[in-house]
Amino acid sequence: MKTKKFTKDKVNITTLGCSKNMVDSEVLSAQLNANEIDVAHESEVLDYNISIINTCGFIDKAKEESINTILEHVELKKEGQLEKVYVTGCLSERYKDDLRAEMPDVDAWFGTMELPNILKTLEADYKEELVGERFLATPSHYAYVKISEGCNRTCSFCAIPLMRGKHVSKPIEELIIEVELLVKKGVKEIMLIAQELTYYGLDIYKERKLAELLRAFCAIEGLEWIRLHYAYPHKFPLDIIDVMKSEPKICNYLDMPLQHISDELLTSMKRQITSQDMHDLIAEIRRRNPAVALRSTFIVGYPGETLEHIEELKEFLQEIQFDRVGVFTYSHEENTSAHDLEDIIPDEEKERRAQDVMAFQQDISLARNEETIGQTFKVIIDRKEAGRYMGRTEFDSVEVDNEVIINTDKDYVPGDFVHVKIDKAYDYDLEGNVVLNA
Repeated sequence: MKTKKFTKDKVNITTLGCSKNMVDSEVLSAQLNANEIDVAHESEVLDYNISIINTCGFIDKAKEESINTILEHVELKKEGQLEKVYVTGCLSERYKDDLRAEMPDVDAWFGTMELPNILKTLEADYKEELVGERFLATPSHYAYVKISEGCNRTCSFCAIPLMRGKHVSKPIEELIIEVELLVKKGVKEIMLIAQELTYYGLDIYKERKLAELLRAFCAIEGLEWIRLHYAYPHKFPLDIIDVMKSEPKICNYLDMPLQHISDELLTSMKRQITSQDMHDLIAEIRRRNPAVALRSTFIVGYPGETLEHIEELKEFLQEIQFDRVGVFTYSHEENTSAHDLEDIIPDEEKERRAQDVMAFQQDISLARNEETIGQTFKVIIDRKEAGRYMGRTEFDSVEVDNEVIINTDKDYVPGDFVHVKIDKAYDYDLEGNVVLNA
């Protein structure tokens, strides 16, 4: 079929996977825009001739989604709807040679650190002066800020170091410029992300510098909220909890993936931490800052896990009373050390265990939400839906946590802050009315 011709190239970027990939796509978009190349992110209309797919290669489901997306765009190219299909990101970094042989209709494959090569292929120049410049794909009132790349840990189940390399921190000065630019664009909330947030600074400053970075961000005028994601528990720098408590701009929120509670499994996972270490760390965090909301994620179905381990995990959830929890099923990833173990738990059983743990946590979540009835919280408005505003407290991050259903007859826009008195609680959401004189 004859390919339709465009008088000028237009690029559409499709982002799959995590928020770190989102940031990479935003940086690529800014570079293309600076080269006067039209660019869109996940356009709903086929008004572009070049497709760039930023893939995820973390677990089986993500890899399957990435491959299906590539095949869909390749089919559009075969039908003459696209001229070029390029693939970048983690899946491409990890399986580039195999994929090139299996999908010859893809025009080029790029790894996670090949931004200049992507630009060169598109006859564009890499603009080094665009430090911190991004073309936001998120709503304009919040943004993800990637403070480092890669990871030095050797967790047995994780393939991220294979795709992202060793830990590399961004200098504090560059990050300040980036956040200042975001604030000028209207960003009110930033979510700090990394493969391992708490390792920040060790490579370039020879000591952990996350607390210092947080203080620098707090000094930026116009920035309202700072949120911490992906904190590793081993050798956790408790000074960040002290800064969190003393600085109003830092949300009382900590996302700290623990993965499991069984010492047997933690040892096999190479997590460098014991069950008792976790109990002690959580107790100290809450002692230093009783207001903090703790979010964690756990893996079920890991090789060697038994139903007794699942019960142990549920007992831990009951004891600790996490504010937010996510559960993932184990994915058997080649070239990780856990790949040498027998992955004998069927996928259906892994999923059943995940649902079992989440159902258990659901009751905890409802009980904790019911405790908020009658209380008033500062809430950021994210959007208007079915005539009502939807927002979040400082204790909730975008997409993964609770939302607040806001009842009001006033007009607001995303990014506005309001005070909401909670009068209803659900399993994972709250509802309330705006209090004008809070």
